[in-house]
Amino acid sequence: MKKLGLIIALGFLVTMSSFRPDGSKVITKTGHIKIFSHTVAEDIKANNYKVTSTLDPTSGVMVFSVPMQGFEFEKALMQKHFNSPKFLDTKQFPKAKFKGTITDLSSVDLSKDGSYSVLVKGDLNMHGVTKTIEEKGTINVKGGAITATSKFNIVLADYKIAFEKGKPSKNIAKEIELNIKMDYKAN
Repeated sequence: MKKLGLIIALGFLVTMSSFRPDGSKVITKTGHIKIFSHTVAEDIKANNYKVTSTLDPTSGVMVFSVPMQGFEFEKALMQKHFNSPKFLDTKQFPKAKFKGTITDLSSVDLSKDGSYSVLVKGDLNMHGVTKTIEEKGTINVKGGAITATSKFNIVLADYKIAFEKGKPSKNIAKEIELNIKMDYKAN
């Protein structure tokens, strides 16, 4: 009987610690970032499912590491141009990184199911350039699982990204849309 009580107690503790109210970080190693841009010639889309991110539920600190060669395009030529030294130069700049904080964490109850609008502010480093950004996002909590999403645009020139071949191309947009989705799990 004592063993059964111990097993039930351990099961309860494991279930309750899935959120980790002790402040432990939650993590994903399979985060998703989709990029999209529209040009006269065609729409450009790519997906990256290799994004690593952590979220500290106590402080609201979010960290992202994005392997730039992890973006997969519909056309091989687009992928080649994206990774080339004339555009993103992913050999010299293999990762984009973001470190920021949910600025309004007090309005989010990560222990309670719900959808919470948030504002995240931090530093985005890409292509050797760091810029402070502030973007809106959504945190969804369901059954202890935390999902973070955001959709925003970045201007490529802000990060010194340009296709350095002759005249400016109409095939490359000046800004791209980022769609971010992170499904966090307890660390």
